[in-house]
Amino acid sequence: MSEEPAPYGGSPAKSSDAPQGDGMRPRRRTRTVHLHQMKERGEKWSMLTAYDQYAAEIFDEAQIPVLLVGDSAGNNVFGYETTLPVTLDEFVPLVRAVSGAVKYAMVVADLPFGTYGGSVQQGFDSAVRLMKEGRAHAVKLEGGAAMAPLVQTLTAAGIPVMAHIGFTPQSEHNLGGYRVQGRGEAAAKMIADARALQDAGAFGIVMEMVPTPVAAEVTKALRIPTIGIGAGPECDAQVLVWQDFAGLRGGKAPRFVKRYADIRSTLLEAAREYREDVAAGTFPNQEQSFAE
Repeated sequence: MSEEPAPYGGSPAKSSDAPQGDGMRPRRRTRTVHLHQMKERGEKWSMLTAYDQYAAEIFDEAQIPVLLVGDSAGNNVFGYETTLPVTLDEFVPLVRAVSGAVKYAMVVADLPFGTYGGSVQQGFDSAVRLMKEGRAHAVKLEGGAAMAPLVQTLTAAGIPVMAHIGFTPQSEHNLGGYRVQGRGEAAAKMIADARALQDAGAFGIVMEMVPTPVAAEVTKALRIPTIGIGAGPECDAQVLVWQDFAGLRGGKAPRFVKRYADIRSTLLEAAREYREDVAAGTFPNQEQSFAE
């Protein structure tokens, strides 16, 4: 049976058209099945956050197969100190902007703090909004085995779920701040949590700030891909916040970040040059002005 036309533009995905890693341009929308196939083949893949149209377009063109509209927008878009104040109402438009800008990437949307932890019904209603109003292709939630009933409900309803264990930013106050998770006896619980989430139907699991040996053990134990952020090189995939990897954010970056550009300095220099041109009366000149 052939697949129906994709509702987000482009053509239906076929197994022969699955993304083949960063070296080849994906010709079809990335699907969860493609991510599973890449794990089976031992191909690592990348994920970046995106919160707006232009970043999403650029990363899609760069063949990043998965884009995360993270509640990290709280720190990187809205100017909050943490992710906790982000509301569903202010978050949905960001998801819609990203999903409407890409042709190939899978768009995963975070469930913000306070929109799913109260009950399975609350989580279901919030996820439906992200899928219907935000036009996301999947949702992401934080937490271990306790989230398994919600994961099961969402996947049974046709909503793909990416899980998130290790350091979970929405629980930073409960965890005592930004600390590595899974050391010592806690490693066994992390593996158990990962298996419970996989069994509930999660298609992938983010591991944040986890010791490399523990992340490697979890990755080996699972059929589904693991996505690391500060979890070492043995994960099946890696994710970074784009403002970190592109050097837009000032100050010291987290240890696990590699800066691939210095966008902050480029923008700062451009803004200063613009200010100076306006002050000197050299902008706009005849080229940027209209004749009668």
